[in-house]
Formats: sequence, structure tokens, C-alpha cells
Amino acid sequence: MTPVLLAISLLPGVTLCYVAVCAASPFGNCRKCNGWGFEMKTDRKGRMKRGKDCRRCKATGKRIRVGRWLYNRWARIYRAGTDEPRPGVAR
Repeated sequence: MTPVLLAISLLPGVTLCYVAVCAASPFGNCRKCNGWGFEMKTDRKGRMKRGKDCRRCKATGKRIRVGRWLYNRWARIYRAGTDEPRPGVAR
């Protein structure tokens, strides 16, 4: 099998795996603080200590995955365009 055909055949599998990850776990660790929620600093003696809260994740340590963000955006646009009321939401 040529490398091009192999790449084409693996692409749907990788995509389905990423969709499954986004559905099972929509939040991943923050890339800036590695999921800690704050940065680590060292004091004068070289010991690690807690620094400031992470501004990117607002000290939660979590971020929304790109695939889940895209799905949420698509669902919001679809709901707004169908003019169909959501269950449990009064107009």
C-alpha cells in the first residue's frame, strides 16, 4: 500500500477517535499551567512554591477542546436558525 493511500485510510480513524475523546472528555488540561491552575515559582533557596493564578484558564486548570468548541458553536447556530424552542426554556 502506498503511503498516500495509507494516510487517506488512517485519516477517518483518527478523526473518529478525536470525536470520541471530545464527547467523552470535553475539557483538557490548560497548556499554560499544565492543569495546575497556577504557575510555579522558585524562591531564593531554589524550592518550588505556588505562583500567581493562571490567567488563561482562570485558575481552573482546564480548557475546552477545539473539537468540542466547534461542536458547541455549530449547535448554538443550528438552534438559533431552526426557530425551535429548547425544552424547558420559556420564551
